[in-house]
Amino acid sequence: NVRRFGFHGPSHAYVAGMAAAHIGREIRDLRIVTLHLGNGASACAVEFGHSVDTSMGMTPLEGLVMGTRSGDIDAGALLALMRAEGWGPDEADVALNTMSGLKGLSGISNDLRDILSAAADGDDRARLAVTVFAHRARKYIGAYAAVMGGLDAVVLTGGIGENSAEMRRRILQRLDF
Repeated sequence: NVRRFGFHGPSHAYVAGMAAAHIGREIRDLRIVTLHLGNGASACAVEFGHSVDTSMGMTPLEGLVMGTRSGDIDAGALLALMRAEGWGPDEADVALNTMSGLKGLSGISNDLRDILSAAADGDDRARLAVTVFAHRARKYIGAYAAVMGGLDAVVLTGGIGENSAEMRRRILQRLDF
């Protein structure tokens, strides 16, 4: 009874529709990657009006790096941490859901505004958090473009997607194609 659920579905559907309207084409003719970026984050591949893949799985832990959630992690790395730290499932759950992501990488906060400020001031862990966040989002865009056999639009929404021009620039760099 383990299955993928995905999250942020209404957000992805809405912004994909808005993108199609903005472009002036029918959504059924487009391949769109939508990124809902906030304290929670997910990506969705929308092919010809239908969601064909999403970054979140059975729980919100899978996928993109988030404010306090790890996103994708090697299961072997988790097992190694559990052994080294003496964690049981409950401790691992807390670590992955509340002590990881931007907060864990930066050592500062789960708020990207604080992390960007610290990165601008030269904090190496903050710079790492920003780089990892952008890299993972870009990686999903590329993977979904491959899954759909092309890409007509990328849409960024959520608190980070809407309000951080710097992160939009970082995520979309190298996607000139």
